[in-house]
Amino acid sequence: MPLPPLTYELAETRDGPAITALLRAVDLPTEDLTTQSWRHFIVARADARVIGAAGLEPTGEVALLRSFVVTPDLRGAGIGQHLLTETRQLARQPGVQELWLLTTTAETFFARAGFTRVPRETAPPAIQASREYCALCPASAAVMTAQP
Repeated sequence: MPLPPLTYELAETRDGPAITALLRAVDLPTEDLTTQSWRHFIVARADARVIGAAGLEPTGEVALLRSFVVTPDLRGAGIGQHLLTETRQLARQPGVQELWLLTTTAETFFARAGFTRVPRETAPPAIQASREYCALCPASAAVMTAQP
């Protein structure tokens, strides 16, 4: 069955419940998300349905790429690639020079997109101070970085 036309756009507050449900469905953390978080999210929509999302936590010249999700039944359709492209573009607007992420399941996907795995302790202090880094993601998560 072909996909309806897809759009990629900044999330709105009303998208919060749909994003949260997607993240919970694949066991990604949501505890630290607030209504303010959504202004740094890109959503992928099929018609009015949120089918993917990715967030940024910008802190100066670095940003944490977080909460990257595509609904499981649509994985492999290129949605993640488009979502990552849009998120990288969003990161460049406030002057982010480095993107960082933690993953336990998508290292191969991000490596194909130009991210490099690095030792956990090399993450900048702003990334190490994030809740994702110090509390929500396990110490076994791969730490990866790339330019936006």
